[in-house]
Amino acid sequence: MSLTLQPNFQDADGFYAALLATHKGLSEAESAALNARLILILANHVGEKATLDEALKAARATG
Repeated sequence: MSLTLQPNFQDADGFYAALLATHKGLSEAESAALNARLILILANHVGEKATLDEALKAARATG
């Protein structure tokens, strides 16, 4: 499975609004912890090590 790097959202604006709302009222540390939990939940959903490795490389390259 190749990593999808092109826009692939259903209701991207709605997701972004929900993401911001989820962070509302959190401290910087709480927000970082929420992001870490979200990443681990989504990584667990993906599951495939090769795809996760590719995602790590892509995130590092675009940062």
